[in-house]
Amino acid sequence: MTTASDTPRQSVSPAPPLPGPMPRTAYVLLWFPLSSETFIFREIQRLHALGMPLQIYTMYGKRLQGGSQEMHHTALPIKRLGIPASFRMLAAFLRALGRAPGPVWRLMREGLFRRMRNLEATGENAWCFFAGFLLAELARRDGVELLHAAWANGCATAVWVASRLSGIPFAFTGRAGDIYPQDGILREKARDALFIRTNNQANVAWLQSFCPEDEPDKVHAVYNGLTLVRRTECAMTFAPPFRLLAVGRFCRTKGFPELLTMMARLRREGMPVHLTLVGDGGWRRKLRALRKRLHLEGVVSMPGFVPNDRIRDYMHDHDILVVPSVVHTNGDRDGIPNVIMEALSCRMPVVTTDVCGIREVIEDGVTGLLVPQRDPAALALAVRRMLGDREAALRMAEAGRERVLRMFDSEANTRQLAELYCGQMADWRASRPDIWLFTRGLPPQDDEDRHEPPHTVAGRQS
Repeated sequence: MTTASDTPRQSVSPAPPLPGPMPRTAYVLLWFPLSSETFIFREIQRLHALGMPLQIYTMYGKRLQGGSQEMHHTALPIKRLGIPASFRMLAAFLRALGRAPGPVWRLMREGLFRRMRNLEATGENAWCFFAGFLLAELARRDGVELLHAAWANGCATAVWVASRLSGIPFAFTGRAGDIYPQDGILREKARDALFIRTNNQANVAWLQSFCPEDEPDKVHAVYNGLTLVRRTECAMTFAPPFRLLAVGRFCRTKGFPELLTMMARLRREGMPVHLTLVGDGGWRRKLRALRKRLHLEGVVSMPGFVPNDRIRDYMHDHDILVVPSVVHTNGDRDGIPNVIMEALSCRMPVVTTDVCGIREVIEDGVTGLLVPQRDPAALALAVRRMLGDREAALRMAEAGRERVLRMFDSEANTRQLAELYCGQMADWRASRPDIWLFTRGLPPQDDEDRHEPPHTVAGRQS
């Protein structure tokens, strides 16, 4: 077995200086670290290693079940809210209301009483809205210069509120289910954000549609970095019974019912295959029941959730990764499932569906096989095709590995993200010097301009 550490590194020239000083940045999430969000964990780790001063705030408490040992022992600075912070959140809200009742009520009308996609999203938005009042105080106290939400839904609501209260600029990342379908205030958050980052090209036009017409360049695509610290190389034995692998949360966008239907079809056709379906989630009982109804217990293993640092062992021991992503009827979808990049980085052949940004990585017949969504027959045909020609599968896997190592290079993409943060903040400081001084707790430079910023609840909002 070979690993990424076995590959010699080529010498590179020093990187050019960043387009401004690194801002002290708050990363705001619902939970951190979260076992299913290794890509965000790695992003924060790498920015921290690059020298960016970071403070992490979570809207909820700890949720470390299933996390890797690395996650359990992280030394990154984290402040958690959650239920224990309820009274502090209420006190912060009352303080803001006492200072500026009119603007606070307007903020509530604009961001709280809006239709959300479902009851869960409504509750998350309400909690994060009030958490934003405490976040504003904590961020100013901690010297935060940029508020950044790692998702566009609840945590973006929190930074939007905190920015309106404190004058600290904010940004957010829109990825997949957090923007499809959009929540009730995505347009307002897009309007007020300093910039928006997304991690695939397919989301750019969608997010731009929520931005003001005079700000077409507000959305920036920066790919994630690869999440596996050590990579194996898929053995690709291609010997019966052929071993298929699928990995993901058990939810509506993963297409796992279609995957099990595909397995039933291959079994009827006499194809000697075995599927390992790794994951857990709300659809666990539904998928187990479907496996039983289709009489697949003997050919489909469901080991449950597996930490990211153990996934590489599965990738070494299986022949093909199958990713049957679908778009839900309400628009919910994957962006680019990270497991695709992880598999290709391990030289593992991939069969997947043509959903959202997947086509940016999987070029049909070149870096993998691409089929229509919700089509178990097409999925079965693609699996048969891949298993029937090992040499072609190997060529596609090697081409895919070359592509993802280039597109999702951790060092390059972390650098690009840091350049985005530094450049946007440098422009903002230059264009809004008085608000910048206000957020740092300093008086404006000119006596005649000694006032609080007009677009914050803390000041006299115009």
